[in-house]
Amino acid sequence: MVVVLQGDKGELCSANIGDSGFLVVRDGSVFHRSEEQQHYFNTPFQLSLPPPGTNSQFLSDRPESAETLEFLVKEGYMLMVATDGVFDNLPDSMIIKEMVKVQGSTDLSLLQQAANSIAQQARKLAFDEDYMSPFARNARENGINAIA
Repeated sequence: MVVVLQGDKGELCSANIGDSGFLVVRDGSVFHRSEEQQHYFNTPFQLSLPPPGTNSQFLSDRPESAETLEFLVKEGYMLMVATDGVFDNLPDSMIIKEMVKVQGSTDLSLLQQAANSIAQQARKLAFDEDYMSPFARNARENGINAIA
């Protein structure tokens, strides 16, 4: 995942491969969310070089497979870049709730607190066997019962 913000142009440029991603929030709502790239459920695109002689036995993706985007952003938009550990465990609504708490802030300690809160919530819910996470919902939609 590479995200570049060209402030002078007001342009966000990204290249993303796999299941990490980013979320752009405007006025408390999702303005843009990157798409996961998967071959099939729970098998994300990955940059790799299979061992010689095994090419047909491994999924291997090249940098050219990355989804590239360019779009305009304005002052006040918020950007969060995260791994699948966050997006698999927290719905956008929970992430946005924490992000809007620091809307417009340039206080690095407040921004760090929001990031810590998001990470802690994701970790806590990852171990909650009764929680229907976004990942568990996707698993169920693919015929896999992720919660006993």
